[in-house]
Amino acid sequence: MNIGIVGLGLIGGSLGLDLRALGHRVLGVSRKSQTCDRARERGVVDAASTSPTLLQTADVVFICTPLGVMEATVRELIPHLSATTILTDVGSVKGWVVQTIEPLWANFVGGHPMAGNTESGIEAAQYSLFVGAPYVLTPTAATPSASVQVVEELVRPLQTKIYHCTPEDHDRAVAWISHLPVMISASLMQACLSEADPAVLTLAKALASSGFRDTSRVGGGNPELGMMMAQYNQTALLRSLASYRSHLDQIITLIEQDNWSGLKQRLAHNQQTRPEFLQ
Repeated sequence: MNIGIVGLGLIGGSLGLDLRALGHRVLGVSRKSQTCDRARERGVVDAASTSPTLLQTADVVFICTPLGVMEATVRELIPHLSATTILTDVGSVKGWVVQTIEPLWANFVGGHPMAGNTESGIEAAQYSLFVGAPYVLTPTAATPSASVQVVEELVRPLQTKIYHCTPEDHDRAVAWISHLPVMISASLMQACLSEADPAVLTLAKALASSGFRDTSRVGGGNPELGMMMAQYNQTALLRSLASYRSHLDQIITLIEQDNWSGLKQRLAHNQQTRPEFLQ
């Protein structure tokens, strides 16, 4: 199958590596000619270009651009696509994407592979990035079922765990377990940096170990991605932030009141329920 990938960063590049390894022909499009050259050198693509005309023979095209340029990207692609081409995306927000892209291209399947790290760019692309990771598809009543099946058959061999849900349910769910943690982690960093005593701040940096590394990791990632999570999933994220603030206030109250048994009870409940999120 001829597979197009627009945006050759971590996700797009990793898709290219794995799909080529499975025998597909991969056509890559990037804004930068240097990225195209490097993608060919690394074996991410069979062919690459800065022009979307390369995708005229593509059966399926993965849109792997940032959310902020996705609509413009699709509009630029449309004149160069076959009427039967399936478009799908990898964006971390689905409500806005589906509402925006579906009217432009009826043969569109919303998608979100929930894999990645703090690295970005073509050099970050790696084999087997998606092994064991959830891959969410968000078809609507207007989505052709045959197109959904084609996308499933492409991503299942990547050893992903495929889930179907509505775009709205996806956005509410990822607000809790992906977008909220980014904002919490970023706030943790800012709180630590607000320490007024330079000596104490220097000591804190020297003593920071695995606990701080784990809780600050997602807040120290690509700032553009964090900003777009908030911009394009604003309603669901604000809802989860308000709930988090309420629970944080409750913990503050327990500590102010020397209510150690109440605090221990909350921490014990967290200990019991955390594995349910990490199966």
